[in-house]
Amino acid sequence: MRNFAQLEAALEPELAPIEPVQAATFLLHVGEEALENWLMAKDRKPTDQLREGFRILALHRQGAKGDPSFNACRETARELVYHYNLVRLEPDHTETASRLHMMQLLARHLVFFIGGKLQEAGLGEFCCAAKPVRLNSN
Repeated sequence: MRNFAQLEAALEPELAPIEPVQAATFLLHVGEEALENWLMAKDRKPTDQLREGFRILALHRQGAKGDPSFNACRETARELVYHYNLVRLEPDHTETASRLHMMQLLARHLVFFIGGKLQEAGLGEFCCAAKPVRLNSN
């Protein structure tokens, strides 16, 4: 499993040369890895179960137990699944490139939010913007 710095670096390159379904699967797994990092930091074993057919949703549910502010990233995980489904079902659609770009932004948001939340427990209670934490980490 990659740490947050490695996940951020993995999201930097353009995904255009990668086949669309492969790229979508990669981005979904980056989101899962961010959630796995959260759970392991909380001394919990990440689940292998599925929720609504997706592990990322089960991992989010597991991660939110006992920390209501963690729900701030629930919709981000759901949006990642939504765009994954769009790409998987119609990889040759004219909007596939923009859907993959959105997935990349969503995966990056999960990585930033969860990484920031590990530094600042209150992140998500007022806003999911990680800017104050990211400014202090330099």
